[in-house]
Amino acid sequence: MTEQRKDILDMLAEGKITAEEAEQLIAALERDQPTAASSLDARPKGKVKYLRVLVDAVDNGEPSRVNVRVPLQLLRAGVRLTALIPPQALGKATDEMNKSGVPFDLTQLKPEQLEALVEHLDEMTVEVDSPDAKVRVFCE
Repeated sequence: MTEQRKDILDMLAEGKITAEEAEQLIAALERDQPTAASSLDARPKGKVKYLRVLVDAVDNGEPSRVNVRVPLQLLRAGVRLTALIPPQALGKATDEMNKSGVPFDLTQLKPEQLEALVEHLDEMTVEVDSPDAKVRVFCE
């Protein structure tokens, strides 16, 4: 949620504006600031090639930025390669990930599940705003 949208909702909650006025202000915000999601919706289906992670944050008063673009073909190849790893090694890797706080079972990773995930990623954009960071995850 943007700061401007939050301000409008706060004014509505305080009774400073009516619901109709709030609706008009939010509509004006949306017209003035086209969202990245609408440009993603214009993308042809089936053309998703990358998983993108953008992070804008402030670390110790210094602005920092992370911009990661992972080819989905790399993910697909990685999943296929797990078939070559012995089950005991996958079990040990899963145990170590769980100890590190990553509850993910590598033994359950299957190529057909990855394709379903990629299809759903195509329709998804995740945005997280906090006072000191903004995170956005999407496919392009």
